[in-house]
Amino acid sequence: MRILLTNDDGVYAPGLRALRAELKKLGEVTVVAPAGEQSAVGHSITLLTPLLIQEVLDENNQAMGWAVEGRPADCVKLALLELLKDKPPDLIVSGLNAGSNAGINVLYSGTVAAAIEGAFFQRTSIAVSLEYTKPKPLNFPLAAEYARKVIEQIVRQRTPEGSLFNVNIPSLEKGPVKGIRAVPQNVAAYEETYDRRIDPRGRVYFWSGPDFRCPVPHPDSDVSALNDGYITVTPLQFDLTHAALLGRMKGWEWSL
Repeated sequence: MRILLTNDDGVYAPGLRALRAELKKLGEVTVVAPAGEQSAVGHSITLLTPLLIQEVLDENNQAMGWAVEGRPADCVKLALLELLKDKPPDLIVSGLNAGSNAGINVLYSGTVAAAIEGAFFQRTSIAVSLEYTKPKPLNFPLAAEYARKVIEQIVRQRTPEGSLFNVNIPSLEKGPVKGIRAVPQNVAAYEETYDRRIDPRGRVYFWSGPDFRCPVPHPDSDVSALNDGYITVTPLQFDLTHAALLGRMKGWEWSL
């Protein structure tokens, strides 16, 4: 099996390196990832500047793939349309992200966006993230082992081409992982704060606060299961059409 590995933390992120080591147990792994951190860039792509690339080596001085001066979605596009078009991947994995991507975080996540881009191209795509409750360093090797086991089980099911999954691993500081649960995405609102400050020239500016949490998550959702110590697996889709409302709108009278 050929695997494309990407992320939004950057090609030199320890989470990507740990996950690459585990994925090599499943097949041939090629990395195409951003040259620098691209956290929370969502599904943005680069249009007005060139996408510079550079080959990167692993810790054994062996070819690992490419660093791209672009966004996570750029990396997947470039990999599928140019860099790997002669040997296209069977599976696309994005991660291992430092920080969970559950609930409405999915909408901001560059990690998930890269997986969505892979699904656009009809490849089975999996985003994988590790929750953390204390500052780094994180136990990426153990989390990567969990991730590989989950990915193995997804691949074994032979899901339709273009299937898209979001996997979150609970903070390992909480204690042993309790198991794996297939759950829906939580859509309850999150609490956010901004710190109001004054710069040396007297201008007001705001700094996004570090707390971005869901105070009352829906029961039996990715956020609540993750809080309870379970690895969560959520199948996603990128069709944003509100089907029920569209059905009602067909009965509306329209005029110009």
